[in-house]
Amino acid sequence: MDLLSPIPDNLTELLVRIIRFTELRRDVLYRNMHNTRTPGFVPQDMPMLEFVGVLNGAIAEHLRNRRLLFCDTQNIRFGPNSTMEIRPQPDPDARALLERNCDEYIQLQVNKLLENSLNRKIAKELLALKCGAPLGVTQLPGAEIGTHDGPDEDPLTPGSITD
Repeated sequence: MDLLSPIPDNLTELLVRIIRFTELRRDVLYRNMHNTRTPGFVPQDMPMLEFVGVLNGAIAEHLRNRRLLFCDTQNIRFGPNSTMEIRPQPDPDARALLERNCDEYIQLQVNKLLENSLNRKIAKELLALKCGAPLGVTQLPGAEIGTHDGPDEDPLTPGSITD
């Protein structure tokens, strides 16, 4: 069964938005790890369930009316030319863990980064397949859609980290 067939015309836009979301989330999670010793720091995360709800709504609209419609929410705003703005939210559970045990807090952030990286990699692979590239093309040096997974890294710099 072809799971991508219900949204053939708008799949690219969906995948690009997922990739962008994971890039924004990665930056938030890196800041969480970087600021562990900053007094008064409040860990944040992206509104995951809210984003999933937006994607589900957009897909449902496409299935009903053959158009992809992204609706703004309290923390997610969509703009012209496929832009979006997402407001990170305080993560009270992570804050409590940071106050109790810094090592466990760092492990939580690492686990979130790993999950996020996997989500990003899957979306990139699906996008590459949608664009006609062979499976695994995003693992090649210089692949498009931002292959780096570190903060402010240049994906073209030798020795930079890739997925």
